Amino acid sequence: LLKAIKGDKGRDALMATLGLSDRKSFSERYLRPALAQGLLEMTVPDKPRSRMQQYRLTEAGIRLRDL
Repeated sequence: LLKAIKGDKGRDALMATLGLSDRKSFSERYLRPALAQGLLEMTVPDKPRSRMQQYRLTEAGIRLRDL
């Protein structure tokens, strides 16, 4: 997931990049854990269910990706 993010990307774009199609599974297995660990952040944190929501790497995510 970390290698798939370059800039800001929406959930559907991330899923397509990874070749995944099940939104629930993607959220439970990839998105939520990465957010909880501080590796990703939302671009619209006040509205987590916004249709405009995108995700980007945090500094910690960038460091881990570049190892």
